[in-house]
Amino acid sequence: MNAVEVEGLEKRFGDTEALRGVDLTVEKATVLGLLGPNGAGKTTTVRILTTLLKADAGRATVDGIDVASDPRRVRARIGLTGQYAAVDERLTGFESLEHVGRLFHLSTREARARATELLERFDLTDAGGRVVKGYSGGMRRRLDIAMSLVSRPTVLFLDEPTTGLDPRSRLGMWDLIEELVAEGTTTLLTTQYLDEAERLADDIVVIDHGTVIAKGTADELKGQIGGDRLEVTVGRPDELARTAELLRDRCAVTGAEHVDVEARTVTIAASETHKIVPDVVRLLDDAGIEVLDVVVRRPTLDDVFLQLTGHAADGDADEGGDR
Repeated sequence: MNAVEVEGLEKRFGDTEALRGVDLTVEKATVLGLLGPNGAGKTTTVRILTTLLKADAGRATVDGIDVASDPRRVRARIGLTGQYAAVDERLTGFESLEHVGRLFHLSTREARARATELLERFDLTDAGGRVVKGYSGGMRRRLDIAMSLVSRPTVLFLDEPTTGLDPRSRLGMWDLIEELVAEGTTTLLTTQYLDEAERLADDIVVIDHGTVIAKGTADELKGQIGGDRLEVTVGRPDELARTAELLRDRCAVTGAEHVDVEARTVTIAASETHKIVPDVVRLLDDAGIEVLDVVVRRPTLDDVFLQLTGHAADGDADEGGDR
């Protein structure tokens, strides 16, 4: 059984179609990265899966439990960290965790023990007696995730958990998520950061304007755009057409090359890149073309997203914000 299964999920907000038939699955003890720009439908999907919102059509289950027909059982099995830390600034870190424990019907003793355990686990022991108002952004994020784990959920939903964090705190959050997954926590991670999805996710679902447009591992998605790219920079713009022709013959590709006149570069798909650079340099030199640089670029998720959607991953969607 998959930890999460979604079939044909649809949701409208007035005239806006936030979800248009989303399908996805999350295997147990893995991370699924739900990747897309603001407005793509990531948060709407998470809200439906965590019983905060009802779908207009489709079906979704968590641990085999239907989120629409049995939401209370679903809530007992999940943890959720939203885009912004949901912490009470007037409480201390310890009080925040104890309070959540009591909401989950733990005894006072159990709630306090769990709070102490999680403060240590998230490196917040020294700050446990301080009010949250004085916490840094990274500390608030760690406390927020700790609060979502008080009940020992089987599935954890992290909705853009590194939004607003500085680079150091962001890297620390990545380490923390990797540790949770290593301990067996199934995680659905929404993000608009391609490097985040590549590092953390076992599988990735790319969503744009409420529709799933691609699925697979990071390597599988990169393979969809034809593997490595050879980028050649020449001395003069009038040499670009001849360079592109020679590269097409040498690389024996069927796809079109990309020519950037301003940068004086030709980029083309290439195989056997471990030995192609010296061959290309000799080829162009023999043709009397001045070569300034030859670089082999491996495709990134940025390249994948741009090819799939026609816009960058951090571009604003038509809805003007995530739904």
